[in-house]
Amino acid sequence: MPTVEHMTAAVHAYVDAFERGDPELAVALFADDATIEDPIETPLKIGTDAIREFYNMSMASGAKLVLEGPIRIGGSHAAFAFAAQLKMNDSLISIHVIDIFRFNDAGKVIEMKAYFGPTNMSQA
Repeated sequence: MPTVEHMTAAVHAYVDAFERGDPELAVALFADDATIEDPIETPLKIGTDAIREFYNMSMASGAKLVLEGPIRIGGSHAAFAFAAQLKMNDSLISIHVIDIFRFNDAGKVIEMKAYFGPTNMSQA
């Protein structure tokens, strides 16, 4: 099982990937067969190619992430709240999200779920 320090560092690396606008930094955190459900209850993105496509699209919006509070670690999971700020239709939008990463024994993210909906979006 990955350590608390490893999982915490992975979350910070994820935020940094958005700061740098580098999808490959985010993709590198995931296992080859990982899944992403972002937002929750939408079709899964499965595997490296789908994950790369997702982050290419996400980062093309110029999205930047700002952690809102401490990273919560339990077992092989890390949960973290953040605000994503991005341009949408010529407006700056803020989306308040909770992501949950599940790690495999090799320390790679095997599953990511993002929890947010329309009530979590506002003009920044």
